Order: sequence, then structure tokens, then C-alpha cells
Amino acid sequence: MKLNVAVFFGGESVEHEVSIISAHQAIEALDSNKYNVIPIYVAKNRKLYTAEGMKDIHFFTGRKLDAAINESTQINIVKEGTKVVIKPIKTGLFKTKDLGTIDVAIPVMHGTNGEDGAIQGYLEMLSLPYAGCDVLAASVGQDKVFQKHILHDAGLPITNWFWAYGTELEEDQEGLLKKVHKLIYPVILKPARTGSSIGISIAHNDEEYIQCFEEARQYDEKIITEKVIKPMREINCSVLGDSYHAEASVLEEVGHDSSNELLDFKDKYQRSSSTKGTKSSSQGMASTARIVPAPLSEAETKFIQDLAIKTFKVLGSAGVCRIDFIMDKETKTVYVNEINTIPGSLAFYLWDAKDVHFTELMDRLVHVALERERRRSKMTFSYDTDLLLNYQAGGTKGAKGTKN
Repeated sequence: MKLNVAVFFGGESVEHEVSIISAHQAIEALDSNKYNVIPIYVAKNRKLYTAEGMKDIHFFTGRKLDAAINESTQINIVKEGTKVVIKPIKTGLFKTKDLGTIDVAIPVMHGTNGEDGAIQGYLEMLSLPYAGCDVLAASVGQDKVFQKHILHDAGLPITNWFWAYGTELEEDQEGLLKKVHKLIYPVILKPARTGSSIGISIAHNDEEYIQCFEEARQYDEKIITEKVIKPMREINCSVLGDSYHAEASVLEEVGHDSSNELLDFKDKYQRSSSTKGTKSSSQGMASTARIVPAPLSEAETKFIQDLAIKTFKVLGSAGVCRIDFIMDKETKTVYVNEINTIPGSLAFYLWDAKDVHFTELMDRLVHVALERERRRSKMTFSYDTDLLLNYQAGGTKGAKGTKN
């Protein structure tokens, strides 16, 4: 019997359209002999929609998103007994009441309100097995401030950095600039919880720093400032599995064709690619200029792969992630830059180079999801007591509840 696999994509995020591309690459890769694929589109207003035509990327391309929504059915997902059921919001005499059930969910949502633990929490409430990181690991993966504190405490190498709230620009601009001067220009500024290089820029002096800070805080209330490593190489590695078993992909070295100092959104998603991909013409992160495998020595490659697995496990990750590294070209020092818990294109191109093709990658994601649910089913999450049976209501003078 086939499993009903729901792929969630979209969301209220600056990476909404990127999510649509990544999700359709995943949908195409899922084996139709094993799975009934159900596309679940999360609109920018957080409403859920589905339609058979959504399995094709062309359902969304060449027109505004409102047009795609108008050809879809708005839905709700509810728990009924042991089943997770899809129900249309609007029902009628000649309309079916249920649109099927879901056995496993695969979130392919980038950025805030999806990758950050939001969709994972929703799936947890439904008790629906899902691929990828759990709520806490997803949240830490999205929030680079929490992430860097954990990496530092675990003894993993990161660049010199500090973070600040966006309001500190008005409250203590002088103190903010003193921290920057200790790092020494140039520095890179990042919104703490965005991706796809959105809101990221480099400052070379105080005037530029203030401008970059203003730009970054449009996307997040927490801003990270890091020392720029120059000259540097950008090396990425994907990790697949969970805390019980994890393996690293081949490495890639990422570059860009523009004259910008940073790999920007256009470099990542809006250029043609010779990288092997899916049947879709939309290549997503696979379109980025890259060298696979990265031109590194065997020892350097092994060191970074081991570091990737350590990072993956320290952050409690699961599913398929991509860990981005920075290497100092002169000293060969390697720093952990960040983890992407739902990477663009699900980093399939790094596994394809290891002869783990996209279809097998999706199979493994489903397997990891089901294994986690199997383990969780054996754990205790509730504890029966007679607290309410013996409780006597007495207003403010009654018994007080305690939590130890």
C-alpha cells in the first residue's frame, strides 16, 4: 500500500517563491510507485490550499499567486482518531467532505514561519510524522544568535561576532560602533533569522555600518555582526540522518559571477546552471555557481565532513541539512558559518555527486521521519494524577498549584 506523503511549501516568508521551487523538485523526485504525493501550499496569509495541478511547477509560474489560489481548494487538516484528515473549508451537497489522509509530511518551507519550528510545531500537534528537524532544532537552526552560542559552547570554530537588537541603533549607537571597532572592518551584517542572503551586506566604515544595520533590521529585530574573513573560500557540506546515524555528502565550493563581495539572492537563484537537476527547468539552489566536489585535499575534505557531522549532532538536527563553512585561504582555518535545516533544493546536488540520487534521498527522508515517530511512540509524554479530582476551588485563598 502506498504512503500518503504531503509536501508542505510556501509560507509567510521572504523565501516564499524559493520554497515553491524546492518543493516541486522534491515532488518530482518522490517515487510514484511508493507514494501518493499531496501538495499542501501555505499561502502568504497562512491559509492552506491543495490542488492536483499543484504537483506541476507550471501551476505557479507565469502568473500571479492569486490566480493559482483561485484554482485551489482551501483546506484544514485535522486529527480524527488515529488519522490525519484533509478537509475542505467549504463543503456542499455535491462536494466531498474529506480529501484524503496524510501518513507522512515533508516540510519544504524556507525561512521564518516554516523552517523556524512553526510548521514543525503544527505537525507535532497533529501527531503527524514529518521529515527534518524537530521543533527545537528547527528553531535553533533558524535563529543564528542561539545557533552561534551553542556552537561556541560546544567548542566548534566560529568567527568573532556579536549581536544586537535593532533598537540599539537609536538607544546606544556609540556603544554599538565600539563593538564593531573591536572586530575591525570590514564586517558582515545579517538578520538573525532570514536566509537566501536576504538583508545581508558588508560594511567597511561607520557610515556603511549604520546603513547596513538599517537594511538588516527591516527583516529581523536581531542583527548579527561578524568579522569578515579575507581572502576566503566558501565550502558547503550536506548531512543526512539523525542523532543515531548521520553521514556527510561530498563538499562543494561556492562562487559567484557578479562583482559583489557576497553571494547574493540573484547569484543563488536567478542564473542558468549546468548542474544536474530534476526534470523541472527551475533549478533553485542547484543553479548557483559551484565546484563539486570542492578542490580540497583528502585531509581537508575529511576534516570538514567530520566538522559538519559534529555541527549537525550538536544542534540536534535531523533529515537533510546543509552546513556552510568559511575557510581562510591563507591560514586554511575553517569556521562553521551556519546550518540550513531545510536547504534550497534540499541540497540534492551534493548527494547526487555521491551516487545518492534525489529519489533515494527522498526515500531516506521518509524513513527518518517514520523512525523518529516509532521512537517517540515508546516515550512517555503525559502523567496521570488525581490532582483535579482532589482540587478544591477557593479563589485566591484556595490551594495553589506548584510546578517543580
